[in-house]
Amino acid sequence: MQPLGMMMGEGRVGIVIVAAGRGERAGQSSEGPKQYRRIGGKAIIRHTLEVFLDHPAVAGVAVAIHPDDEALFSDAAGSLASRVTLVHGGASRQSSTRLALQALAGSDIDVALIHDAVRPFVDHALVERVLDGLKHGGGSLPALPVSDTIKKSADNGVVSGTVSRDGLFAAQTPQGFPFKAILAAHEQASEAGRDDFTDDAAIAEWAGIPVTIVMGSPDNIKLTWARDIEMADARLRAANSFPDVRTGNGYDVHAFDEGGHVTLCGVEIPHHKRLSGHSDADVGLHALTDALLATCGAGDIGTHFPPSDMRWRGAASKIFVAEAVRIVRERGGRIANADITLICEAPKIGPHREAMTDALGEMLSISRDRISVKATTNERLGFLGREEGIAAIATATVVFPGELPT
Repeated sequence: MQPLGMMMGEGRVGIVIVAAGRGERAGQSSEGPKQYRRIGGKAIIRHTLEVFLDHPAVAGVAVAIHPDDEALFSDAAGSLASRVTLVHGGASRQSSTRLALQALAGSDIDVALIHDAVRPFVDHALVERVLDGLKHGGGSLPALPVSDTIKKSADNGVVSGTVSRDGLFAAQTPQGFPFKAILAAHEQASEAGRDDFTDDAAIAEWAGIPVTIVMGSPDNIKLTWARDIEMADARLRAANSFPDVRTGNGYDVHAFDEGGHVTLCGVEIPHHKRLSGHSDADVGLHALTDALLATCGAGDIGTHFPPSDMRWRGAASKIFVAEAVRIVRERGGRIANADITLICEAPKIGPHREAMTDALGEMLSISRDRISVKATTNERLGFLGREEGIAAIATATVVFPGELPT
């Protein structure tokens, strides 16, 4: 994204992304409102953000979200969150848009493009057409000619007539406007108590701003229903049908110290010794963290949780795994398998394997059949054989979107 102090072409372009809705027509989901649901391994809103933040004409982006969704947005946007201005939306789409426009008002924006977060298939060609339409003066509206036969019905559901399709268009977003004009129109509508406009072009029409139709895109669908989201996910996964499967390895070892238990793979096991380390010294989870990070070139456990940082003194190692999982998922990865081998003479691992598998399944959000916890001795050889410590080897398999390099 260009710095806000730079002039872009014929004018500075600001983007408003409206994402404060609850998406009730898409049904309930553990992932939250529909803009945060994943398609092709990434949240819908992240797909949308990537398109605009990668466009060379964009000088600023404001995103209107529901006040309760800050954590959802942060998780969905990942590293992109720092590149946008976040605004708490209002009671309606119209008020959310107005608040986001006001947030951009101090950035000397010349042109505003207003877009629905749940249209993730917008592309640069469509953005260019909308910007081109602004050269005619007034607003610019992407739309497609209506191709279906349109019927009117009476209150009882009986068809009362057929509507001519001539001159009818289905509106899309992003809708573009001169920034000051559309901000003033929104503020005037708010002052007049008008909160019933269904899109920004309607507000522009009400305010006397001429709006020019430009060709929309049949791919630029709005994900409204659960079925829309399922089809969008299938479409993206089909496009990436040659999976990018990556395998990462991790190794860790900790010495024994005096104590009363050890923690392995998230499970506390009674023992006459404990493992010595800056955190809880869970060798199994430390090795797994490194294995997960290795699948996307994200460094190792020491990169993210250095032992010099006292915040991690005595910390539960499931925190480290959670961060590795977050990094993998932010990059679109789906964890397929985790395999951990614990190497020690004691304590016995077998009686605790089921509990370890359950704990790992919860951390990784994968089923038990995708997790393997094994144990072996070192045949009384070396420091492990002398019961001076425990080692662990972990392997993680993660499938990422995209294609393998040629």
